[in-house]
Amino acid sequence: MKRFLFLLLAVVHLPALGQAQNNKAKRPNPTTPIEDVAGLPSVLLIGDSISIGYTLPTRELLKGKVNLHRIPTNGGPTIKGLQHIESWLGKKKWDVIHFNWGLHDLKHMGPNGENLFPKEKGGKVQVSLEDYEKNLDRLVLRLKKTGARLIWRNTTPVPPGSKGRYVGDSIRYNAAAERVMIRHGVPTHDLFTMSRERMKEIMLPSNVHYTKDGSKALAESVAKIILQALK
Repeated sequence: MKRFLFLLLAVVHLPALGQAQNNKAKRPNPTTPIEDVAGLPSVLLIGDSISIGYTLPTRELLKGKVNLHRIPTNGGPTIKGLQHIESWLGKKKWDVIHFNWGLHDLKHMGPNGENLFPKEKGGKVQVSLEDYEKNLDRLVLRLKKTGARLIWRNTTPVPPGSKGRYVGDSIRYNAAAERVMIRHGVPTHDLFTMSRERMKEIMLPSNVHYTKDGSKALAESVAKIILQALK
């Protein structure tokens, strides 16, 4: 009898379980490749988890206007960018490339590769400021060969209390990036200032990431700058 009741309960819950799995499967993934709509310009987003957060809302805002692609992963530090930039760009003709590296360059790592390791215990930035500037210069040179309109998105702030990252480092890395962009004539999309001014409203506490509404706020700015670049 107990076995019968168990089987009956299992059967009753199977549809609900199946529905939950279907809903999860249908949930859009920002890194999933999209199919182009013919006749629309092609835009590529390159960046870390901050850009992953604003990919879907930006795509929604640009629906019917732009084929908005992104790299199929977290862009990580500039050293990862140099390793994968060829596969990320592929052979597609890009009209605009909106790109960023920074938060993974300036994060501190432990002596054995421990992630987000405090500098008070010996942690070192993953990519030094000097190497960051050199790497970024190489990446911009490669991006310019695509013929796309380039937009550098500067690195967003590090709030107080963030693990393995420190307040003010975004400013130093952005200053290095600015030197690179000036040399190559690449405009800067300033999400740093907006984020710093609205930090308590749109960012998570003690965290470099954003609330859902915060990512939507970034998306509005990204969509606007992309449309301006396409004019």
